[in-house]
Amino acid sequence: MYEYIKGMVVFQESNYIVLDNNGIGYLVYVPNPYSFELNNEYIVYIYQYVKEDEISLYGFKNKEEKELFLKLINVKGLGCKMALPMLATGSISGIMDAIDRENILYLKKFPKIGDKVARQIILDLKGKLNTNIVNKFNEDYDELIEVLRGLGYKQADINKILPSIKSDLNIEDQVKEALKLMLK
Repeated sequence: MYEYIKGMVVFQESNYIVLDNNGIGYLVYVPNPYSFELNNEYIVYIYQYVKEDEISLYGFKNKEEKELFLKLINVKGLGCKMALPMLATGSISGIMDAIDRENILYLKKFPKIGDKVARQIILDLKGKLNTNIVNKFNEDYDELIEVLRGLGYKQADINKILPSIKSDLNIEDQVKEALKLMLK
């Protein structure tokens, strides 16, 4: 089992990246492949999916994203290929909030998630998600959120870009990166 792979992103496609680690290129399915810059080194947190006829790697920019993914794939009727787009198009806090508030309409906006699967997600995960996921995630970005809100950005817009920003950057670099993403 892998915890993470540290390597350089050498290729991007619509749903995966190729991560070069010591001359070995790992194909890793990720929620937002284009949030990774080519020829930059990243630590990508890995989930290895093993099935009779398939071995796949799924990668995430932070542990919180990976933890939510693992919870989602344990929901009956929701596999890796359905959970990954949820993380690509939604924020961690938004998904968790929708589950806790039983917001079926929010969950149905994701690809391949219908009424039945949305209800199953709520049934299986309501009250069982670790709120520390969101709290830890938001703690890493408290100062950045404060700066962006001071600049007039809405919390919903801020939540969309947070997963794409490295938490280990200093605040100036985080703000620069956030503004680039906001202006896209």
